[in-house]
Amino acid sequence: MLRHALSGLAGNVVLLAGLSFLVFVGVDLLPGDPITSRLGPTATPERIAAVRAELGLDQPVLTRYGDWLAGIVHGDLGRSAAGQPVTELLSGRVGNSILLACLATACLIPLSFGFGLAAARRRGRPADRAISTGSLLLLSVPEFVVAGFLVLILAIGLRLLPAVSLVPAGSSPVRHSEVLVLPVLSLLLVGLAYATRVIRAAAAGTLRAPYVEFLRLSGQSERTILRTAVVPAVLPVAVQIWLLTGVSMIGGAVLVEKVFGYPGIGELLVTSVQTGDLAVVQALVLVLGGATLAVLLIADLAMVLLTPRLRTGGGAE
Repeated sequence: MLRHALSGLAGNVVLLAGLSFLVFVGVDLLPGDPITSRLGPTATPERIAAVRAELGLDQPVLTRYGDWLAGIVHGDLGRSAAGQPVTELLSGRVGNSILLACLATACLIPLSFGFGLAAARRRGRPADRAISTGSLLLLSVPEFVVAGFLVLILAIGLRLLPAVSLVPAGSSPVRHSEVLVLPVLSLLLVGLAYATRVIRAAAAGTLRAPYVEFLRLSGQSERTILRTAVVPAVLPVAVQIWLLTGVSMIGGAVLVEKVFGYPGIGELLVTSVQTGDLAVVQALVLVLGGATLAVLLIADLAMVLLTPRLRTGGGAE
């Protein structure tokens, strides 16, 4: 187990190093000039050259990448086009986005497990068809479209919730819980659809397994079979899909946060791309990539930890 964890960690470090280079060079090649965005179109060439030298943008790309990488090691992600440290820009917004993802995942876990098991136990019946059809419909719709429908129904139609998730400066979304409902619900519905279908498929396969048929023939009740055979078999798959869905929620939050004006990293990323603030875009893409790799490693370790034959090395080859 320890060797598997260390191997995965080493592989992720290599991937993150490669990702950092691709992010830096790729973003550097994007159209747009962050200096012009900062100074405006009326800036003189001399002023532009001075600011470019101040930010180190007059250096070759590999030199700037080395300086950027050295700064990351020391916790310095550079400066935005407005001259503000990127670390300060991200500090509060990262927490806001994590809050969204955690709330959506916390709701996702019991709901997807319950719906998935219920559909598997009633395979082919109306309840199964309703859950399967509903989840398929939600899977075919992007998060930002779901967000738009929720705004139309709950905010504009029923006037139950605010249509935008604006938070007063210096305040926290936790103190204004009503602004969290629609963004969390938008992320939850699409994630719930995917997780429910995966758990339903895993549970249905287990319920048709020969050893489960043997338990039925031996007189075990369906409730006992579910608790002692189905849940332990489905749990490794469920934990992995919950973690992977959490990662996808971070990606979905990019557009959902922009739709609602929620102060997270997704809204900041879209705004930074629109304004050509390359330093912020580079930092955000690196943070999102690093978070994705970390969760993928945790999901892999969780699968090994919860599956005895993998933990003992029986299924490692």
